[in-house]
Amino acid sequence: MIEVLISVLFGCIARLGSCETRFIPSGSMFPGLQEGDRIFVDKSFYTASEPSQGEIVIFNSPYSFDPALRSKATPSRFQCALMNFPLINLVTGNAACDAYIKRVVAVAGDQVVVNPRGEVKVNGVDLDEPYVTNYCALDKRGMSLCRTLNATVPEGRVLVLGDNRSNSWDGRYWPGGPFLPEDQIIGRAVWRFWPFNRFGSLGS
Repeated sequence: MIEVLISVLFGCIARLGSCETRFIPSGSMFPGLQEGDRIFVDKSFYTASEPSQGEIVIFNSPYSFDPALRSKATPSRFQCALMNFPLINLVTGNAACDAYIKRVVAVAGDQVVVNPRGEVKVNGVDLDEPYVTNYCALDKRGMSLCRTLNATVPEGRVLVLGDNRSNSWDGRYWPGGPFLPEDQIIGRAVWRFWPFNRFGSLGS
């Protein structure tokens, strides 16, 4: 009960300013972010800067922008904002109004390769990702159930992946294309406020 009250309190205060609170609903960013964590999101961060490699971003659901997933019945941004308001979002929801959290691994102009393990190479250089511990398991042929990628990131887009490479529905799997439009980014994840024993900055 105290967890809900704290989240609602922080949520109401934060939404009056340039930040808001978010709840981590899955293990796609494990181990750095875990299911049930509560975080602050800085919504003004990208008004003065572009997304950078390594940053954790919150963005609109692929069901709201992916041409292969979006439908005519997709709610407006106002409707989604209402659905995501504290307390209201406890009783209603829509897949197109969900927010996702992933990490930026490549930006516009980068040539990016994601191998069967989920390891990333950007512009020919292996990406150092100490925050990734769960890679995709390989079979005897060096293949896995995870999808690979070899492409150049278009202008105005980024590639985002979950830190939990073996269990993350990210750009590798979106049917309309692997890249996230920058204008779909809500903000940068900056701080975890719950649980208290892991309270602190999320860094980059």
